[in-house]
Amino acid sequence: HVQLVESGGGLVQAGGSLRLSCAASGGTFSAYGMGWFRRAPGKEREFVAAISWSGDKTLYADSVKGRFTISRDNAKNTVYLQVNSLKPEDTAVYYCAAAQTYFSSGNTNADRYDYWGQGTQVTVSS
Repeated sequence: HVQLVESGGGLVQAGGSLRLSCAASGGTFSAYGMGWFRRAPGKEREFVAAISWSGDKTLYADSVKGRFTISRDNAKNTVYLQVNSLKPEDTAVYYCAAAQTYFSSGNTNADRYDYWGQGTQVTVSS
């Protein structure tokens, strides 16, 4: 059973940057594909980015391509989300998640993930 703890959220002005981290414990981190999702106030949860167990494959939502970068350090059991050029519409609670299944384009689907963190709040002011 994997436990995930996000950190790095905060309040930032539009155009600013943050680095979100998700620390994993209780499992073999390198065996999991990892993803980031977000839920904005009054909206449904949406996919942001995903990365394969080795880090050689990534997926991004169109809304964040070119601004966000997902990466992982298997030695530290941590996945990161570098968020740049933030916009007010990026305001949301950001969640990381771990998937045991084979990494594919289906990793944009929240149903593919087995474990979830509690989330970290990102607020972007205009």
